[in-house]
Amino acid sequence: MSAVLGAGQAPPRVLTVAGSDSGGGAGIQADLKTMLALGTHGMSVVTAVTAQNSLGVQGFWELPVDAVRAQYRSVVDDIGVQAVKTGMLASAELVEAVAELIAGTDAPSVVDPVGVSKHGDSLLAASALGSVRTKLLPVATVATPNLDEVAQLTGVHVESEDGMRRAAAALLAYGPRWALIKGGHLRGDAVDLLTDGSDEHWLRAPRHDNRHTHGTGCTLASAIASHLAKGLPVPEAVAAAKEYVTGAIAAGFALGGGIGPVDHGWRFRGR
Repeated sequence: MSAVLGAGQAPPRVLTVAGSDSGGGAGIQADLKTMLALGTHGMSVVTAVTAQNSLGVQGFWELPVDAVRAQYRSVVDDIGVQAVKTGMLASAELVEAVAELIAGTDAPSVVDPVGVSKHGDSLLAASALGSVRTKLLPVATVATPNLDEVAQLTGVHVESEDGMRRAAAALLAYGPRWALIKGGHLRGDAVDLLTDGSDEHWLRAPRHDNRHTHGTGCTLASAIASHLAKGLPVPEAVAAAKEYVTGAIAAGFALGGGIGPVDHGWRFRGR
């Protein structure tokens, strides 16, 4: 659902606070593509620069906290935001600074607690996990961990749909309003569980036989933030985001010699 904008009217504004992916499949680049595809104006706070391609992450360099804080204040104080999405935050210092900034912003937030890349490369210092639990998750409107990330954060290892309920309960104990446990690593259909501890929403989609899924988590979180910025309630925003990312996965394409990206522009290409 989206309103028709008049000439010169600004679309809803969404801010991503995340790392840059030089290969363009994940991170800031995936976030901005998703936001454009879903009719919002994407803005960015770069937290880290990665050397990254289809084969993996060859290196990353986090930005100083002052640089991250200055980017955030520059955007929010002048332009304003209707939703904030976080991705790679790299260190405890950055996690705590971003959590403080979000706490002072009157907009819904989607926290993608990025721990490792699609290729298994670490993107978050082990010392930052405590800060994610105690500082970042409590300010999240929606937290969107995959099964590896939720195990890292809560110690709950999910092997079935019933395990997703336990993982969600453990995650909600840290304070996010909603937990979206992504079951993409389970067998069978791609099933996710969205819950606030009382309402439960199971989102199912057929699993596509396509290895080119780089950027899936970034894309889903950005899609949720985009729909929240347009005014959708959380369950509707997540359902619409799931539909978008399912199409993007189905249309994912080969790029380089490894895992290619999902196709953020799949709706424009008639796929």
